[in-house]
Amino acid sequence: MNSQKPNNLFIVGVTLVATLGGLLFGYDTAVISGAVDPIKVFFQLDAAHYGDAATFYHGATVSSALIGCIIGGLISGIFATRFGRRKSLIIASVLFFISSVGSAYPEMIFFSEGTSISTLLASFNVYRIIGGIGVGLASAICPMYIAEMAPAEIRGKLVSWNQFAIIFGMLVVYFVNYFIVFGKDPVWINETGWRLMFLSESFVAATFGILLFFVPETPRYLALNHNDEKALSILTKVNGLDKARIVLAEIKETVQEKVENVLTYGWKVLIIGILLSVFQQAVGINVVLYYAPTIFKGLGFGNDAAMWQTVIMGVVNIIFTLVAIFTVDKFGRKPLLIIGSIGMAVGMFAIGTLAHFQIIGVSTLIFIVIYTAAFRMSWGPICWVLISEIFPNTIRGKAVAIAVAAQWIANFVVSSTFPTLEAFSITFTYVLYGVMSVLSAIFVWKMVPETKGKTLEDMSKLWKR
Repeated sequence: MNSQKPNNLFIVGVTLVATLGGLLFGYDTAVISGAVDPIKVFFQLDAAHYGDAATFYHGATVSSALIGCIIGGLISGIFATRFGRRKSLIIASVLFFISSVGSAYPEMIFFSEGTSISTLLASFNVYRIIGGIGVGLASAICPMYIAEMAPAEIRGKLVSWNQFAIIFGMLVVYFVNYFIVFGKDPVWINETGWRLMFLSESFVAATFGILLFFVPETPRYLALNHNDEKALSILTKVNGLDKARIVLAEIKETVQEKVENVLTYGWKVLIIGILLSVFQQAVGINVVLYYAPTIFKGLGFGNDAAMWQTVIMGVVNIIFTLVAIFTVDKFGRKPLLIIGSIGMAVGMFAIGTLAHFQIIGVSTLIFIVIYTAAFRMSWGPICWVLISEIFPNTIRGKAVAIAVAAQWIANFVVSSTFPTLEAFSITFTYVLYGVMSVLSAIFVWKMVPETKGKTLEDMSKLWKR
């Protein structure tokens, strides 16, 4: 039997390994940013080769990973339930690795020299979709793994570290891309530089996959599959022996229920999980940054606007995600989400008003920072915390998959409709996101239960009531 006292080093270690999945999530989704122009040149995505459809093909290539993200989110429940949380993450790491190498060298395995560019373009998109499936799996299962391993009193903090890893991964890849192309000839960048950007992810993916062999399966999954001795051993490391026995008994109570149907606890819990995901995207976080380069250029940053935007937004993202990490288990999930929604609404209404009067200056920058900070201290990390913990044990895998798939679909809808909305009215667009922020606050206030300090087993009792 293991030591009867909690092993804090063990808890920190398994959390850090799991958050590498979050880092890869951020890395994979952001790596394309540095390669947008080079892949356009390399794959000849211009009017001379594709006519009026060139812009569509370029946009589809840049965003093709999103298709994989939706697929990965949808199948994550099947994988998590059938193979377990740890093995599913190992599968995700393999997908990340294959995508990284294949995207860098789409002609490497299946094609000979002289293969047409259009065939290589199709191959590139297939590899990007494979990486997207890895992202979809990691986005659902990493928070689930951490939540099922963590003690109840610090579960919110530990799951929030996964969100920190996501934005840290994005920030890391921005700088990796920058150093790859710094001082290089454009011809080299268009032929070789973009390949190294994608290839750089393979080292992180390999490290993640190897380290996963040194962490255990979650005690909840083990208990659900009647492996009580292993489950107790891991729970003892996390909670100490006395509390581990109590937690295992509570888990076994939920196992005895033999619940399999995702609707066993009713529609409400599933709808809340889906709406948490949808509102996280509907408030406009993934499109507000489209407007940021214009603002930075208007402030006099010129052609370096994108780099300054990356640095400033990166710092804001990290600082306010840390705010969430260190307050979520103290103040609770609901208060932070409501405060964040109010902050986002203020930011969006102000940006929309300033855009209406064509005011682009420091004031606009301030409200973009307010909006981003409000999101990062609330909906950014805490949405993932709630999705990972709000569902009862016996439906968690399937329910999380549905919620995460809804999030990726909402991401696609919001991102794809932004250009049309912007062309119609930039003021209307940002006011709409402001309205969504207000609605998100009302939704949390009226429908979302507080889960601070509750065990995952308490969720079964909560939704039975």
